[in-house]
Amino acid sequence: MTDPDELRRRTRALLDAHDPTGTDRLDFLRARYDAGLAWVHFPHGHGGLGAPRALQAVVDTELAAAGAPDNDPGRNGIGLGMAAPTILRYGTEEQKERFLRPLWTGEEVWCQLFSEPGAGSDLAALATRAVRDGDTWVVDGQKVWTSSAHNARWAILIARTDPDLPKHRGITYFVCDMTDPGVEVRPLRQITGEAEFNEVFLTGVRVPDAHRLGGVGEGWKIAQTTLNNERVAIGGQRAPREAGMVGKVATTWRERPELRTHGLHRRLLSGWVGAEVARLTGERLRQQLTAGHPGPEGAGTKLAFARLAQELSGLEVELLGEEGLSYDDWSMRRPETVDFTGREAGYRYLRAKGNSIEGGTSEILRNIIAERVLGLPAEARTDKDVPWKELAR
Repeated sequence: MTDPDELRRRTRALLDAHDPTGTDRLDFLRARYDAGLAWVHFPHGHGGLGAPRALQAVVDTELAAAGAPDNDPGRNGIGLGMAAPTILRYGTEEQKERFLRPLWTGEEVWCQLFSEPGAGSDLAALATRAVRDGDTWVVDGQKVWTSSAHNARWAILIARTDPDLPKHRGITYFVCDMTDPGVEVRPLRQITGEAEFNEVFLTGVRVPDAHRLGGVGEGWKIAQTTLNNERVAIGGQRAPREAGMVGKVATTWRERPELRTHGLHRRLLSGWVGAEVARLTGERLRQQLTAGHPGPEGAGTKLAFARLAQELSGLEVELLGEEGLSYDDWSMRRPETVDFTGREAGYRYLRAKGNSIEGGTSEILRNIIAERVLGLPAEARTDKDVPWKELAR
């Protein structure tokens, strides 16, 4: 499938058979998935047509013009941007059949159980254990910084299955049912007042072996697919010029000339150019994705996103002066979606502080770029061949 006109024909056939003005939203989304128009680059039978990724815009444009509903991607970003490509690459046919359709339609929200209190930047040091018991695995441990855990039906989970191996080699990848009675989700209130994040306690959680992704001990390799997709999802989204944080600042600058100073103008120009470079770099990265899966290059787009968000949100607060210090509502709430540029300038400034931590800290991303993109010598490691159980913790 490489013909845009054929894609338009199929999209219009979907609209003719399922008029979006009179069809239930979920029924329409299911029909779209079954027609291969959900994510056209996915294979036949799994919401796609095996088409080039770039042709998704053809479908989306036709559906938007017809007023068709979307799958509310902001509510299930982890599922769409991280779990789905990982399941597609490493899942069995049964797993793809079970998970991908309700994931894409938004019927089932996903979260990510990776980071731990003692394993954040050094993720491979994770201590959550999974012990095999017949056809199931019994999981015990704690995860942290888990976005959307309070809304999630499923989670992608990595756990240690062999403590006798070095830390990168004793990890296995699972799909965890968040409704299991051994799963406890507690909110983590952030500096914004909200609790997007959670800590998750796993106590005797039974995961069927049928929900294992890939082979036993292959979890670290599989997790790299997830993490590379995460960085692209955060920093490499398709966006028009002046989208996101830079658009907020530029709009204020144009509408409030009384706030302008020469120094702030220079900083805005620098930020605007940086945002445009990042946008075009992200476009080039997406073009490269048409040839395969994301690699470590996505670390660069995520790193740039975090730096620009913090610089521009700080500039906006300074530009607004006393107005920038106001804050509309610091009450505790657990949102269903994450909006990096939502609400007022004070919120954007505080929320941006997390951008250099979530999805891989900026320090770790610089190491990835140095070692895996630029080919610079790796940092010295003393734990490479040491069994995990012998490491100091």
